[in-house]
Amino acid sequence: MMYWNDHGMNGWGIGLMTVSMLLFWALLAVGVVALVRYVGRTTQHHPTAPPPTGATDRPTPDRPTPEQVLAERLARGEIDHDEYRQRLGVLRGGPGSG
Repeated sequence: MMYWNDHGMNGWGIGLMTVSMLLFWALLAVGVVALVRYVGRTTQHHPTAPPPTGATDRPTPDRPTPEQVLAERLARGEIDHDEYRQRLGVLRGGPGSG
């Protein structure tokens, strides 16, 4: 009598190996995604070098000007047009700024 699968892997072994391999690759992918998100978040909140002295009043791509912030507030509906004009005049040093 011949035994075809005497010392080989049966159906349970192949199934367990497949499931464990899929689990391994899924955990590896989740780990890589978590690492990339963590590294991206820490570099956004902690810049490597502080801005040069005197550069805080100049607009940068990360920091909009006060007039841009005011325009965004108007666009979102947080302030009305009259308040926008009044605050814009104050920012530009016009009447009512003192």
